[in-house]
Amino acid sequence: MEKIVFDNICNELKGIIGEKNINKLPKTYELIGDILIIHIPEDLSEWKKEIGEIYLKNFPRAKTVLKKGRISGEYRKPEFEYLAGDGTETVHTENKIKFKLDLNKVMFSSGNIEERQRMSRIVNKNEKVIDMFAGIGYFSIPVAYHSRAYVTAIEKNPQAFHYLKENIKLNRVGDLVNPLNMDCREFTGKGDRVIMGYIQKTNEFLEKAFEIVKRGGIIHYHQTVVEKLYPEAIYSEIDSVNRDYEVIGIRKVKKFSPGVWHIVADIKAL
Repeated sequence: MEKIVFDNICNELKGIIGEKNINKLPKTYELIGDILIIHIPEDLSEWKKEIGEIYLKNFPRAKTVLKKGRISGEYRKPEFEYLAGDGTETVHTENKIKFKLDLNKVMFSSGNIEERQRMSRIVNKNEKVIDMFAGIGYFSIPVAYHSRAYVTAIEKNPQAFHYLKENIKLNRVGDLVNPLNMDCREFTGKGDRVIMGYIQKTNEFLEKAFEIVKRGGIIHYHQTVVEKLYPEAIYSEIDSVNRDYEVIGIRKVKKFSPGVWHIVADIKAL
């Protein structure tokens, strides 16, 4: 956050929260489309609405301010709290892609931007890609838009699927992305490349990924791992499927929580 912006916020809130609490105000933020997300510590919660209003006033690009919360459940639903502004639906643009979404219904991780960009570069035009957890099109749409590859985008959550279809239209990739509202475990096709953009329970779907990837194809396996167990724990999960494979790359995407990393392993099916 620019110093001049933070100084203005502090000056306006000083008389509301008291001088002793000024240093507890959030200096960092996340801007998804025109929605500002901030973390407010518990001891400032009684003034959260006032804080939200002042942050909104000082961020002309923002229409809404949300208090950062957890992302939980099978559908990775965000638990943000509305503080100030007008609505939670927005359009976020990155790497020439427009993502329409409602942050009260579906998640968006800004920290995955480098991985989304990487996927849009490494896929070849003639490949058939299967995205097992497409969400609103996080990987499917950048891959289709930039590489012009054909993507089967599978998403179980009806709310995320709604925005997946919206984003296919918005980015004009309807001829390249086939959206399927179903459990990926029921899919029976084959692909040259399989994207597993899900974390924490991804290992439960790894056998299915090997089933639908062609021999010689690549599986992009996302998972969380405790730092002191990296990368051995990932190899153990892959070994448990009892398939022939080669890990051709493994990288850290971002910090998931203290001592835990979100990683992605590129696995070649032999």
